[in-house]
Amino acid sequence: MNRLHERYNKEISAALMKELNFPNVMMVPKLEKIVINSGVGEATQNIKVLDKVMEELAIISGQKPSLRRAKKSIASFRLRAGQPVAATVTLRGERMYDFMDRFVSIVIPRMKDFRGMSKKSFDGKGNYTIATKDQLVFPEINYSKVDKPKGMSITFVTSAKTNQDSMALLTRLGVPFR
Repeated sequence: MNRLHERYNKEISAALMKELNFPNVMMVPKLEKIVINSGVGEATQNIKVLDKVMEELAIISGQKPSLRRAKKSIASFRLRAGQPVAATVTLRGERMYDFMDRFVSIVIPRMKDFRGMSKKSFDGKGNYTIATKDQLVFPEINYSKVDKPKGMSITFVTSAKTNQDSMALLTRLGVPFR
């Protein structure tokens, strides 16, 4: 079992139960999944760019990403329905806790001009999304093999019903907020 998962089971869930005044341990919010998504607009002209993004997502997450296709045709973007435009990975279980542990302890300290995560990135239902400008903050990515920085969004999906409960959970898991 991962050290963060073990810490959640032993310490964090009990502390959250006390902090949020839940009568039952099953009401305590938990991390359900982490979704890493990278949209590549230039894939409409050059499909090879998407292969590189998928390879990097696989290295970062330890899991094979799935290809996402455009739902609608948009002529001004030269985009046709069904054309591949993004790659995404959904992490659950131990891989999710491994990624969360690495993200909090290694990736966040490597971010440039970091002053804490914004409290405005919650969606109202307890989910939190972080956008990174480049993939080089992840130590798994070899700097010499990157031709162009590509951003990605990382969504932490929790079982919390409110943003406050979700923020309490993520803070206990190690995400530094402003």
